[in-house]
Amino acid sequence: MRKKPFVVGIAGGTASGKTTLCINLENALAGYKILAIHMDSYFKADKDIPRATAFVTGKIYADHNHPETMDLNKLNSDLENIIQTNEDYDIVIVEGLLTLWHDDIFGKLDFKIFVDCRADERIVRRIKRNMQWGLSFDEITDVYLDMVRYRHEEYAEPSKWRADIIINGSNPTEVSLGALTAYIKEKVNHV
Repeated sequence: MRKKPFVVGIAGGTASGKTTLCINLENALAGYKILAIHMDSYFKADKDIPRATAFVTGKIYADHNHPETMDLNKLNSDLENIIQTNEDYDIVIVEGLLTLWHDDIFGKLDFKIFVDCRADERIVRRIKRNMQWGLSFDEITDVYLDMVRYRHEEYAEPSKWRADIIINGSNPTEVSLGALTAYIKEKVNHV
């Protein structure tokens, strides 16, 4: 009988360091068979992403930070299938903005991590990242000020209080990574 993989959830605001933490955990746990599931892989087709009107400016945006933007039911179903069939994974990491928000996904997590980072640092990181993707400064800042920060307050920030542990996304350290890694190893080795 195959054992259930240990399922780790990583959530946090936009550009808080979720993917970086996921990569760092994968590297630190290299001796284990790990599957990383990135919520960004579950974005719906652009035509199916809901549009929203900005509260202040009245501009209409594709609402990429709303739960309806992603196929969370498919992610949940895929995660359930992985847990049930367990293709010999020791650890499954689910990483994304709404990982701790969606109740069904949340219920499958054995260890819940929230990566916290101040808004000013997150917007700077988002600007740098999205400009590398070809977006202009104004495009990035307009959508952040008009939509993203409100969705953060509505969905990401409240999910912080569902986490088992909150990690400093501004200054990730070897100590914090070591503590997370040690905890995960202990749980995987003693299940």
